Amino acid sequence: MEWMAWTWPTAAFFAFIAVTLITFTVLGIKFPEVPRNGVLGIETTRGDRLFITLLGSAFLNLAWLGLLSAPQWGALIVCFFYALAVFRWV
Repeated sequence: MEWMAWTWPTAAFFAFIAVTLITFTVLGIKFPEVPRNGVLGIETTRGDRLFITLLGSAFLNLAWLGLLSAPQWGALIVCFFYALAVFRWV
């Protein structure tokens, strides 16, 4: 896969996304849920909250890269707390 210029962090990222999607699929089959209303005022399911988390994390990482000269792992910590907040209150 050298022609794709894959790096270990890139492969780990996509593997993590794949494992997360598989996990959420199994959880959805095993433990069906009813949508709930959060602070956004819209009904969301686990999958919706995962999508909101991934999208928001992408923007947080881009903002981190563009506005700060701090190491990127700091953005990972911010994204972790963002994900906790989304799954708790959205």
